[in-house]
Amino acid sequence: MERPQRAILMNKKNSSARIEDYALIGDCETAALVSRHGSIDWLCWPHFGSPACFAALLGEEENGHWVIAPKKAFRVSRRYIEHTLAVETTFETEEGSAALLDFMPLRGKNPNSSVVRIVRGVHGQVPMKMQLILRFDYGHIVPWVVRAQDGGLRAVAGPDTVTLHTIAPLRGENLKTVSEFTVRQGESMQFVLTYGDSPGKAPKARDVDKWLENTVKDWKKWARKSNTQGQYADAIERSLITLKALTYRPTGGIIAAPTASLPERIGGARNWDYRFCWLRDATFTLLALMNAGYFEEARAWRDWLLRAVAGSPEQVQIMYGIRGERNLLEWNVPWLSGYEGSAPVRIGNAASGQLQLDVYGEISDALLHAYLGGLPPEPVALTLQQLLTDHLAKIWQERDQGIWEVRGAARHFTYSKVMAWVAFDRALQIAEKFGMRGEVSRWRETREKIHKQVCEEGYDRQMGSFTQSYGSKELDASLLLIPLVGFLPASDARVRGTVEAVEKQLMADGFVLRYRTENVNDGLPAGEGAFLACSFWMVSALGMLGRHEDARVLFERLLALRNDVGLLAEEYDPRSKRQLGNFPQALTHIALVNAACDFTSCSPGWQRARSSRAAKPGD
Repeated sequence: MERPQRAILMNKKNSSARIEDYALIGDCETAALVSRHGSIDWLCWPHFGSPACFAALLGEEENGHWVIAPKKAFRVSRRYIEHTLAVETTFETEEGSAALLDFMPLRGKNPNSSVVRIVRGVHGQVPMKMQLILRFDYGHIVPWVVRAQDGGLRAVAGPDTVTLHTIAPLRGENLKTVSEFTVRQGESMQFVLTYGDSPGKAPKARDVDKWLENTVKDWKKWARKSNTQGQYADAIERSLITLKALTYRPTGGIIAAPTASLPERIGGARNWDYRFCWLRDATFTLLALMNAGYFEEARAWRDWLLRAVAGSPEQVQIMYGIRGERNLLEWNVPWLSGYEGSAPVRIGNAASGQLQLDVYGEISDALLHAYLGGLPPEPVALTLQQLLTDHLAKIWQERDQGIWEVRGAARHFTYSKVMAWVAFDRALQIAEKFGMRGEVSRWRETREKIHKQVCEEGYDRQMGSFTQSYGSKELDASLLLIPLVGFLPASDARVRGTVEAVEKQLMADGFVLRYRTENVNDGLPAGEGAFLACSFWMVSALGMLGRHEDARVLFERLLALRNDVGLLAEEYDPRSKRQLGNFPQALTHIALVNAACDFTSCSPGWQRARSSRAAKPGD
């Protein structure tokens, strides 16, 4: 069951939407954001990593959007059709009400991607207006628009072509396409926008009602495979559907978010492109998918992971493109003003070239979970992991940029060393249980050496807590994962002290910050919202400490931040009560699923593999 709908007063001249005012639609190869006032303000075609043809989200409406809404003032409520990614927006006006249904059909064998918008009269009559502004290459290339033979339009710019099919009256107006029409009770108007290659044939009109029927059926069939249960099953299902929507079906890669450069602070410069696949998310993703019963998706993600990191161990990156691309060149878009003036707008991500030691632990941990979850180990996977573990044995003592990809001086980040320990620990478990070959005695010796070093150099006895990096007095929310990965048991006084220190010093208005940005010299202005994934990690940590009521209260506080259709961004500003950062964020929704399972045992057989070494309190 969806969350209760909210109704607010809006009009046709509404300013740019808040991040949380968007809903997601997609076809598992790309996705679009639809605002509460009927405007699609972000869409990259033909896949997640393509340049946007609707980029108003990061600029102005002239950078591309597609709005369908009443001509006069209206109130709005919306919902997802249960168990699907089709969103229905209901407009209430003085003259009547109309519903706008937005969805993207799953492509299947169809090579073209389409956005379908159906306006239906509910009661009375509602005068409507449609405005379509297509601007290719992130909002600045105006296409050549011609009439299609079937009465629609065809827009062409270089290799890109988009065709609009509709029987609504269309006219050109200042390099825009507009339409005015009225829907009455029982009537409907359909709009289908389809992408294709400009040298190819224009796509033909399709049976929209059949498309809708099949799309709803496909999503409901997928949702039924979930084995989640309990009071949070609906929230978990919406997060899993969102995760599925962020999966690139041809390869199994899962992007961090479908957007680029949404700010971590309004007006700030921490604006990053998240349309890539981070290795760091591997373990969390596999846990969420497998514990919900989605082994096919888990296998596809595991296989993408193996293909992406294949090759020389020295060349492993922290992130890749949806097909495993390695060149993620970062550049600034000068013609986009940024979301609410938050500049620069960055495309690509320079962090892909950083050394982040924790990813070796994530790969090793993910593969162990895959095997324990029933995905059979393959010889190539075992060989690859052996090579990666041997390479880590050579470099684990180096400084790195850490889990948060700090763009400052490299350091000995405590979490990075903990995850290096995880890499060796999981490799030893795989060698023992699944026959992986390697220098087992050396791995065991290195594991013990790392553990001892972290406990000596990464722990501050005066603070009674582990710290962000060796010799630092700063805290970091990633330290909450120490008991979750089995580095130390939750019963250890150092773990309890760390959780309590993070709770005391990094919680802002009831939510967890990643770290204090003002204390990190990374060349960027300080300031960002509370990091929602870290807040869910706190839920898991509190549960492991036996503080189940505190965990439940925090979890429900986090659930209350979801927008009216159940979506969450990367961060949240509790003072302005706004979601921040790229949206919707895969890691946030993954953390939601895993936190729910951590403290409620909502999934049968839920268990996270722990260390094969039981650390003693005196270590």
